[in-house]
Amino acid sequence: TFHTGEYLIVDQISYYFDNPKRGDVIVFRYPKDPSKFFIKRVIGLPGETISITGSVVTIKNKVNPNGFVLDESYIKSMKNGSNLTEVLGEREYFVMGDNRDQSSDSRTWGVLQQGGIIGHALIRLFPPRQFSYLPGAIPDTNIIN
Repeated sequence: TFHTGEYLIVDQISYYFDNPKRGDVIVFRYPKDPSKFFIKRVIGLPGETISITGSVVTIKNKVNPNGFVLDESYIKSMKNGSNLTEVLGEREYFVMGDNRDQSSDSRTWGVLQQGGIIGHALIRLFPPRQFSYLPGAIPDTNIIN
């Protein structure tokens, strides 16, 4: 989880050679106001269908045409009540904040266009007690289906 006032080093080069992956923590320009930067986790990839029913996120793609449930044991579950289906285009991503109940993300303002992505969070520098490499990385989880 990230907080206002933290300083990050953002890798702005890698996505020129490879696309964001599910689970990546990315920095991007807020689609409703490009002068603002947001940081969220990639949930849905281009060409996928994201369905949210209550607190369950299901992803359908070519490999999993019947869908799979996003396993996010590191996240406290969302409150029930969210219902949404989003079909992503070829350069569109679905992003969500780790603080699901308090996050302004793709559930609120729609899909993220690839052109708005700045890079991924590489190092958290400040505050010093929170220093970390690949902040937000997910160890040992099934999110990378």
